[in-house]
Amino acid sequence: MAFAQNRSVEIYFETFGDPANDALLLINGLGCQCINFDVEFCAMFVERGFFVIRFDNRDVGLSTKFNHVLPDLYSVSNMQ
Repeated sequence: MAFAQNRSVEIYFETFGDPANDALLLINGLGCQCINFDVEFCAMFVERGFFVIRFDNRDVGLSTKFNHVLPDLYSVSNMQ
């Protein structure tokens, strides 16, 4: 298992292919895990010469979760 860490936050990620190749970072939408990008999908890009990286967003999958933090939706909705 691989994790990128910044202080107490860890982001889980997986890689496919040769790190010497051009990197292709697969970014999921909010609340999605890296497994939404199937291994076969990642392999398709590896076959085309890319180094593929997929990761779990914060608060999902194997990445750090902030269950104790409640979002301030009122502030977000009133941003100008």
